[in-house]
Amino acid sequence: MRMMDIIAKKRDAGTLSGEEIAFFVRGCTGGEIPDYQASALLMAIYLRGMDAAETAALTLEMAHSGDMVDLSAIPGVKVDKHSTGGVGDKTTLVVGPLVASLGVPVAKMSGRGLGHTGGTVDKLESIPGYRTSLSREEFLHIVRETGISLVGQSGNLAPADKKLYALRDVTATVENISLIAASIMSKKIAAGADAVVLDVKTGSGAFMKTLESARALAEEMVGIGESVGRATVALITNMDTPLGNKIGNALEVIEAAEALQGRGPEDLTRLSVELAANMLLLAGKGTLEACRGLCEAAIRDGSAFEKLLEMVRAHGGDASYLSGPERFPRAPVIRLLEAPSDGWITRMDCARIGTASMLLGAGRETKDSPIDYSAGITLLHKTGDPVKRGQPIAQLHTSSEERAADAQREFLEAVEIGPERPAPQPFVYARVDRDSPGLRKTCVKQG
Repeated sequence: MRMMDIIAKKRDAGTLSGEEIAFFVRGCTGGEIPDYQASALLMAIYLRGMDAAETAALTLEMAHSGDMVDLSAIPGVKVDKHSTGGVGDKTTLVVGPLVASLGVPVAKMSGRGLGHTGGTVDKLESIPGYRTSLSREEFLHIVRETGISLVGQSGNLAPADKKLYALRDVTATVENISLIAASIMSKKIAAGADAVVLDVKTGSGAFMKTLESARALAEEMVGIGESVGRATVALITNMDTPLGNKIGNALEVIEAAEALQGRGPEDLTRLSVELAANMLLLAGKGTLEACRGLCEAAIRDGSAFEKLLEMVRAHGGDASYLSGPERFPRAPVIRLLEAPSDGWITRMDCARIGTASMLLGAGRETKDSPIDYSAGITLLHKTGDPVKRGQPIAQLHTSSEERAADAQREFLEAVEIGPERPAPQPFVYARVDRDSPGLRKTCVKQG
């Protein structure tokens, strides 16, 4: 088998066999296939596309290119959750403890952020003492003992994805639905969960800018998950407005703790309950409506928040920071931003608000950039709110006046104020499962 023949086949819109895809992935991972040939095939895939069977085969090969996490030592159905990312998205910190408090184990590996804020791992590390790097044995032990562990990715998880994504990033081949879906789902499959709930964001602060592209990605990933024996559900959710009122690492931890105590903002709480209810559904805890009720009760009776505290203690973190958030370090510079005119907030460009957060120090411009855990933004008003000129609409938290000035310009240009109240936006646009019309389905033998 020759790589040149595989490239030519896809260039001419042919369908690659499982053997050809395996040859490609294994050759890339092992270094036998040079980058220029791998990049050529990626461009051919970008231009010609892949069918459902090809995408599922690519996903499985990438998943099996490194370590496969074995969660069989943990009793019960293990349900993972993944978000495609957005501004203020701290749902894992709410959903994980909420689901675990209701008897469904959560063994989740998360990543660090590159962009407007840190990832889940960075947020957790804003809690003094919290360890995100554990041995596989300690990770499993904590899940068995407490029902939940949120850690950083460890070991050699889906190395083919790392190699191929690095090439896609520099060859303008990132934005292909099959390649995106295979990248995400290969890591979910390698992480060992029995079922997966996906939060596919759409809007100005999301990777998928349109509802149409978000639905296509959701359907692709659900199809992959189901084809390899993982029950999978996707929610397509709104990222035209930041999620919650706080953006930044420690700020988001504080807000997640508030949500688990029943004091969080409505959008964060409602979306978290919906994601958690779908996880419970896949774990066999009842109908979707019944699972929503279980989640709401766990927040009301305090058991969900207690589970968060239990997990933090198990990881060596100081849980008193969650009960007393005033203990978190306060940014030395806090600048109040005022509305420039009367009217209604009609639009918030999430991407630019995310950039403002990064300028404050809450995110990374490069993978080696340090993160300021205290930096970020507190939103005092959001899309749909009436405002008066001079009324405070946001607080910027940062380490210097220079950073605050740069972020202020970016933030104010991201907020539009108009004379009429905008139409309300939904939190969840659609739900995609195995029975959804238009789902690309195939039968793929599990490796």
